[in-house]
Amino acid sequence: ARVHEPRVKAVEYPVRGPIVLKAGEIELELQKGIKKPFTEVIRANIGDAQAMGQQPITFLRQVAQQLATIPELRAVGVGPHRAPPKPPPLLIACGAGCLTGAYSASQGVNCIREDVAAYITRRDGGVPADPDNIYLTTGASDGITTRLEPVYLLCGHGAGNMRAFDLAYSYALLSAVLSELGAVQVNYYLDEDNCWALNVQELRRAVREAKEHCDPKVLCIINPGNPTGVRVARVLCFWKVPGAALLVPESSRARPVPQVYQDNVYSADCRFHSFKKVLSEMGPEFSSNVELASFHSTSKGYMGECGYRGGYMEVINLHPEIKGQLVKLLSVRLCPPVSGQAAMDIMVNPPVPGEESFEQFLREKESVLSNLAEKAKLTEDLFNQVPGIRCNPLQGAMYAFPRIVLPPRAVEAAQAHNMAPDMFYCMKLLEETGVCVVPGSGFGQREGTYHFRMTILPPVEKLKTVLQRVKDFHIQFLGEFA
Repeated sequence: ARVHEPRVKAVEYPVRGPIVLKAGEIELELQKGIKKPFTEVIRANIGDAQAMGQQPITFLRQVAQQLATIPELRAVGVGPHRAPPKPPPLLIACGAGCLTGAYSASQGVNCIREDVAAYITRRDGGVPADPDNIYLTTGASDGITTRLEPVYLLCGHGAGNMRAFDLAYSYALLSAVLSELGAVQVNYYLDEDNCWALNVQELRRAVREAKEHCDPKVLCIINPGNPTGVRVARVLCFWKVPGAALLVPESSRARPVPQVYQDNVYSADCRFHSFKKVLSEMGPEFSSNVELASFHSTSKGYMGECGYRGGYMEVINLHPEIKGQLVKLLSVRLCPPVSGQAAMDIMVNPPVPGEESFEQFLREKESVLSNLAEKAKLTEDLFNQVPGIRCNPLQGAMYAFPRIVLPPRAVEAAQAHNMAPDMFYCMKLLEETGVCVVPGSGFGQREGTYHFRMTILPPVEKLKTVLQRVKDFHIQFLGEFA
C-alpha cells in the first residue's frame, strides 16, 4: 500500500471534488436553519440530467420494467404495448427468466451485444460491427478504465512508462485514471480563439515534445468535447502509429440524432461522424491497422439514465493476445449490472414508425433535445453580456466552459489560500450564491487562462437564475479585487 500511495494521492476528480464536498456542507447548514444569502444550493457541476429535472423517457422505463424486472406486467397490459409474440431474447439470455438478478457473461449478454453491433452498423451507414468486438460496461467510464489497464500493464512499468495523449480541456475522469495507473499525461490544447477547434500542428507540437522523454501510446479524443462541447477534427491520419491505441468516448452525433453526447448537437451545420466510419473511408491502410476503442453510455444524450450505469465499448484492430488479456480483466469484475445492459439494449432499439410507442417516444426525445438547444443558446448569450466573461458557442454536449478574467489581486488572494485561482473563484461563487460549478483547472487549460465548467441541464427558469447569480457575483468579484 505504501508503494502505491503516491498514485492514490495523485488521483483527483474535481467534478466530485472539494467544491462539491463544500456544497454538501452548505446544504446541511441550510437544513439546520443557518441563514445564507440564498435558500438552496444549485448543483451545476455534473451532467446528471434527471437530478436536474429532466424527465425520463417513458419508453425506456416501461420496457425496462416489463421485460427485465417484472415481466408479469406484460400479461396485464401495462406499458408501451410492443407485445412481442415470443419471450424477449433478453429474458432468455439472462437465464430462463431469472432476469436482472442473474449474472451475465463477463463481456455482456450476447443478444444485447448483437443489438449494439447492429446499431453501430446502422449509425455508420453500413460499416459492419462485429458483436465479438463489443463489450458491455458499467457506463462509459468503466470501459475507458478497462481499456487502459492492459495498455499500461503491457507497456508501462514502475516508473510509469506508458504515456497517454489527452485532450486538454477534457473530462477529468481520464486524468484521474492515468494517475491511478501511474501513467503520464501529455496534453494538447484546443484553439479557444477559434471556437475550440483542434489544430493538427498543436498535436505535432505535443508529440515532438513528448518524444524527448517518453513514447506515447494512447491518443484520447472526446467527440464531441466535454467540457467544450465542440466537434473534433479528423485526426486519424495523424495517429497511424504501430502499437498505438486511440480512445474515443463518442457521445455520438451519427445523425443529428442517437450516443454519450451523440444526439446533443445544436449547431445547424454540424453532424456527428464516428471515428470508426472515418477510418473506413480512409481505406484499408488505416481501417485495418489503427487500433480504436469507442465508448457510449445511457447516461447522457436524451436518455439521461445515469443511475442505470449502462455502457458499451467497441474495440477494433486489437491484437488477439491483448484481446484475451482484456477479456480476462473483464472476467475478474464478473459482469456489468444486467439492468444497465438492458437499458443499453433499449437505447439502441428505440421504437420505430408504426409501433404504438413511437409517437410518444419521438415527442419526448425531441422535447429534451430542443430544450437543451434553447438552453445552450441562452447560456452563450447571457454569459457574453457579462464584462470579463467570454463563452464560445455551445455546439454540443451539455456544458458551458466560459473563460473568466481574474484580476491580479484575486490571483494573489488565491495563492495566499493555496488554491488555484479559478478554484478560489468557484469556491467564493458557491459560498456567496449557492451555485456549484467546477473550476477549469480540473480539466486542463493553458497557463494563465481561467475557466469554469457548468452544466446547462437545469430547467430554463432555474438556469436563468443560475446565470443571473453568476453575472451579479462576477461583477462584484471584479470590483472587490480591482
